[in-house]
Amino acid sequence: MSARRGWAVGRYVVMPDHVHFFVRARGADAEPLQTAIGRWKEWSARRIGLTSGRPGGLWQSEFFDHVLRSEESRSAKWNYVRENPVRAGLAMNAEEWPYSGFIDFE
Repeated sequence: MSARRGWAVGRYVVMPDHVHFFVRARGADAEPLQTAIGRWKEWSARRIGLTSGRPGGLWQSEFFDHVLRSEESRSAKWNYVRENPVRAGLAMNAEEWPYSGFIDFE
């Protein structure tokens, strides 16, 4: 299984207390998504705590997923997600938010 527990990560936006990932399973042996995301939250919180000197909770404890069934749905959802930093007052426009991008696919 891959380093990301059988999941390919496409576009993402990291916010101060939550993250949005567009993902797809790499195969039938992919770990359940909720488990994979939970492990990522644990790993990243520990890593950020070590580098920032502020250990403790970082991410929202909830987990929500949404199945995208069409390209139109994917585009609409991405447009909503990429504007999250703007709506939160963290950036003037989505392009200037440095904590977004893609990894395995776009």
